Amino acid sequence: MGSELAVTDQKRYLGVVIENSLKMLTLYEIAIKKKPLPLFSRSMNWLKMTEDLSFRKLIYGSVCPEKLNYDFNKNGELRHADTNEPFIFNYSNSRDSNCERYDILGHLITQYVYELLEQVCKLQKIYIPIDALDGEPKSFIFMSENVLRNCTTLVVLLQDRGVFRAGQWDQKAIIHEGLQHGTQIPFITMALQYSWEVIVLNPNDNFFALKTEEKSCCVLKSSPVIPKRYNSSPEDHTMYVWDHFISKCTAGKVAFIAHGYGGLVFINLLMQRSAEVMNKVYAVALVDSTHHTMHQTQGNCQVQEWIQRHCRKWISNSKPVDKAIRHSMKTDCPTVSTGTEKRGLAPSSSLQSIFKYLKNELKIRTEAHFIRSPIATRSRKVIKKP
Repeated sequence: MGSELAVTDQKRYLGVVIENSLKMLTLYEIAIKKKPLPLFSRSMNWLKMTEDLSFRKLIYGSVCPEKLNYDFNKNGELRHADTNEPFIFNYSNSRDSNCERYDILGHLITQYVYELLEQVCKLQKIYIPIDALDGEPKSFIFMSENVLRNCTTLVVLLQDRGVFRAGQWDQKAIIHEGLQHGTQIPFITMALQYSWEVIVLNPNDNFFALKTEEKSCCVLKSSPVIPKRYNSSPEDHTMYVWDHFISKCTAGKVAFIAHGYGGLVFINLLMQRSAEVMNKVYAVALVDSTHHTMHQTQGNCQVQEWIQRHCRKWISNSKPVDKAIRHSMKTDCPTVSTGTEKRGLAPSSSLQSIFKYLKNELKIRTEAHFIRSPIATRSRKVIKKP
């Protein structure tokens, strides 16, 4: 009788172990092999969703609609509404007039991309600082709806320094190559396909231009400006978003994609919040980054080792995309080619390579967590023989 009870108890024990193991394996497979959501496709189908948004409406509302008879076609390319020709900078013999026209176009593209982020990508516009007073100049970021609620993996997009704002990698690339090359939207849609959450930073929105009597929708360099609190520089902006949003989200796996000066800003964040960043960030994709590891890390071997293990650089190069780039000097992290020598096209050219890297690193992190996680089992009872 006692031996039969012992055998039964062993079977129950093994059953619990197998059941719990299968549950953990299922969760692991879901995390690694999750199929993309049907909301977006891997092609540029998101461009079809822009048809309801008219760039022409923004043109008509500008101060010089007759000089900007352009629109984005179904392929996301900026073309003249009548001739279908690409954008021409030299509209008149006056360089100042051409520059102002170009600045106005850039301002309108910024507003259009904001609309795309909200209406096509379904991101939420979050104003910062979160404790801003009435009438205080504010900046803003964009994030997917579950960042602060039910988030396991988060991708943060950090752009280069320049006149462009949230959602843009390179404004010149938008004008001459199209939305799919110059905006961050392909990166956002791909991240959402894998059920990853997204935060789009806005590091260049640092100042508020005071109103002047001159009627113009572009901010002139001579216009009086005041800095925005906690957002007066890309470094301050990124630090604020980390402290109030990224560090507070439930995601245990955070990835950064940083372009140009954005790489320097990330390393600055890493040095200022070393323990938090090294614990929460699992991978960093640096595209034509202008950071300087030895100078910024100030000889901190722990941080330098972390950069070597968790960062990868893509640099503009004519070699095939993802081809390793060899240097005579030791590099701070693995370096590969973007597949193009055009810096403005570096992010879009590296898109597939970057997400392949992020997925592989996520798999490694998830597998490591799976191996370290103890399997919950029922304590085996020792039944004494009567």
